Amino acid sequence: MYSIEDYDYKLPEDLIAQEPVAERDHSRLLTLDRQSGKLSHHVFKELDAFLNPSDVLVINDTRVVPGRLLGKKETGGRVEVLIINYAKGMQSPSRSKQFDCLIKASKPTRVGTQLFFSENVQATVLDRIDESIHRLSFRFSGAFANILERIGETPLPPYIKRDDRQSSDKDRSAYQTVYASQTGAIAAPTAGFHFTDDLMTRLKRKGIRIATVTLHVGYGTFLPVRVTDIREHRMHSEWYDIPKQTATLVNAAKKDGRRVVAVGTTAVRTLEYTANADGIIQPAMGDCDLYIYPGYQFRVVDAMITNFHLPKSTLLMLVSAFAGRENILTAYQTAIQERYRFYSYGDGMLIQ
Repeated sequence: MYSIEDYDYKLPEDLIAQEPVAERDHSRLLTLDRQSGKLSHHVFKELDAFLNPSDVLVINDTRVVPGRLLGKKETGGRVEVLIINYAKGMQSPSRSKQFDCLIKASKPTRVGTQLFFSENVQATVLDRIDESIHRLSFRFSGAFANILERIGETPLPPYIKRDDRQSSDKDRSAYQTVYASQTGAIAAPTAGFHFTDDLMTRLKRKGIRIATVTLHVGYGTFLPVRVTDIREHRMHSEWYDIPKQTATLVNAAKKDGRRVVAVGTTAVRTLEYTANADGIIQPAMGDCDLYIYPGYQFRVVDAMITNFHLPKSTLLMLVSAFAGRENILTAYQTAIQERYRFYSYGDGMLIQ
């Protein structure tokens, strides 16, 4: 149960979704009863049939930063920069902003190197934080958030291929949830991609309460687990915020014996991070580094909406902790046989 090899599976490459579905809620939905292991096949727009009027649905309202910048070094060589701590860097009132960034270039980037982007945006490499992260100081004119909206690219996961190094106009809107509002993530909470404004309205009309948390998904979501024993892995921390209203809704549901349904592994981790032994959460903000793998005892979440995750990933371990490893791997094999679409732009799964 603790070997990384226990979380491997073979996925045909053509099942890795490269484009979003034309209509978000027309993606497929695989439901899994985690007690019996029973599976059933549906369309995501039918989700309201599986939720109870008394449920509290918790969504992650983070918004992906167009923080992937293409530019040149002072030597003329091409460089690609990805801002990974946007929310923290933007807290500085100064006209220059410092961000931790991933840098991709043909040769290693040294401290002191000048980088040039369009719109008179320049950056200096201030420090090397570790093997892959550098701290950059950006100089610019105007509002930095507006500049990123104009020149920044959507930081797509590496398994979504684009021929020209650039995300498409479709990606800019598709790689966000319809309820994204709090800017700061470098990867989307992709389980939320399947929701439309119409579906959200129907859920509310049914009586389902919608609660929000914020977890700014970090670059650690792309990093592979490099240890043989999964218990030795360490999660990168990500900034979170649980508003008072959300804590009130969730705590009332737990007290009344009603279900808390989390949309995505990010919402799951955020809720579970502050929970006490009775499943009561606190309104709070800070850094979340909770790592959930089999053996973890869930305190808050009763049901989960999620996508299909990469082999040997911490996300696959989390859903295995929730539903049982054998149940999950059986569900994944069924999804492969039925030609479900996998990963960020792929289909959805309801575990309850």
